[in-house]
Amino acid sequence: MYLSDTITAISTGMNNAGIGIIRISGEGSFKIASAIFRLSSGKSVNTFESHRVYYGFITDDGKTVDEVLLIALRSPKSYTTEDTIEIDCHGGNLVMRRILKIILSKGARLAEPGEFTKRAFLNGRMDLSEAEAVTDVINSSNEYALNNSIKQLTGKLTEKIRLLRDKIKYEIAYIESALDDPEHYDLSGYYLRLSNVTDEICDELVSLKKSFNEGRIISEGINTVILGKPNVGKSSLLNLLTGEETAIVTDIAGTTRDALKQDIVMNGLSLKITDTAGIRETDDIIEKIGVDKALESAKDADLILMMIDSSEEIDETDIKIFDFIKDKNAIILLNKSDLKQKVSENDVKKFTQKCIMSISAKDETGIEEFKAKINEMFLKGTIDYNDEVILTNERHLYLIENSIQSLEEVKNSISAEMPEDFVSIDLKNAYEYLGTITGEQTGDDIIDEIFSKFCMGK
Repeated sequence: MYLSDTITAISTGMNNAGIGIIRISGEGSFKIASAIFRLSSGKSVNTFESHRVYYGFITDDGKTVDEVLLIALRSPKSYTTEDTIEIDCHGGNLVMRRILKIILSKGARLAEPGEFTKRAFLNGRMDLSEAEAVTDVINSSNEYALNNSIKQLTGKLTEKIRLLRDKIKYEIAYIESALDDPEHYDLSGYYLRLSNVTDEICDELVSLKKSFNEGRIISEGINTVILGKPNVGKSSLLNLLTGEETAIVTDIAGTTRDALKQDIVMNGLSLKITDTAGIRETDDIIEKIGVDKALESAKDADLILMMIDSSEEIDETDIKIFDFIKDKNAIILLNKSDLKQKVSENDVKKFTQKCIMSISAKDETGIEEFKAKINEMFLKGTIDYNDEVILTNERHLYLIENSIQSLEEVKNSISAEMPEDFVSIDLKNAYEYLGTITGEQTGDDIIDEIFSKFCMGK
């Protein structure tokens, strides 16, 4: 009964805009639309052809509510595979809510978050990994994230997972057949072939697993912290990268007391960038708290940009920062290259082997090379042009790790020359873990949890 309900929701943002979209899906969609939509010709919605746009008016008790376009989509050729009506109305908050209220009064119920996509999944239009990609597309913050989400939406991950499952399924079927009918299926020497097949599948899964860190960077952004002494140009760099006066810049040391955070997109990658208080010994309690917060922020950073004033000599504080970043991804930026230099790249190399680059935040020199270096550090290939599948979903990572573990158990059983039925159990486990990625082995509770994270109207 729950899935047979006719559902509705506003599918565009609740801000005043030129156009708003209200979606209705389910068996009663055309009946409800016929009760509220009026054409000047008097033609009924029930007679509308699929995939046509109709111009008319939404009415309530004979009164016109709004001038709209109505799109009719008949089952199964719609997003949910159900009869669907989409109403393009004016995008005012009040008018959208008014139309939604009228639709609800005619028998529809308000859709839950992600329920339209959930129905598309349950009705077989897409698998679970493709459905998850829908929300990834919506939440994409940069070109790399968008392109990778589109790949998953169009079935690239599904294709790879199904190929691997087919290989495992063949081996399970062969073992089961041999155990049931030993006269016609010979298992002598079989373990050698199974070992090779298992190695091949493991290699592909390990490759997917390794792509996750790159995928996280693509989807979530690079957690970046700017670190350095006071007045080395940290805030100037932040302002330059954001293109606006985000941070106050003065000649007074210790101007930045708290961490300033800003999200930017740079050469297709997202950076979650934090400008921190200058690192130095101080008796100022507030400034000291800022210094402690700066070091705390840097502990979990994906990238540290250590800035040095190249017009001043390296001192003990710089050396302490070098030691702090020794085990971290870092770029050393020799700022103020427009001034007379007292520190060279060779001077810095005495203390660290990190990447060193000369820039001027004031004159904007060296910035393009610096941006290119970040892409080189975090991206191994041209992700938007190749067919490589990049893992971005933690649920998928967990299931792939479990699949690898099950296949490792298969290898252990082969090495120990265990009976074939033991091997079959672990192969089935790997098969089911991979099936959970695409939704072929997934329980209702997991499905409900996944779609509850979707936005309303999708």
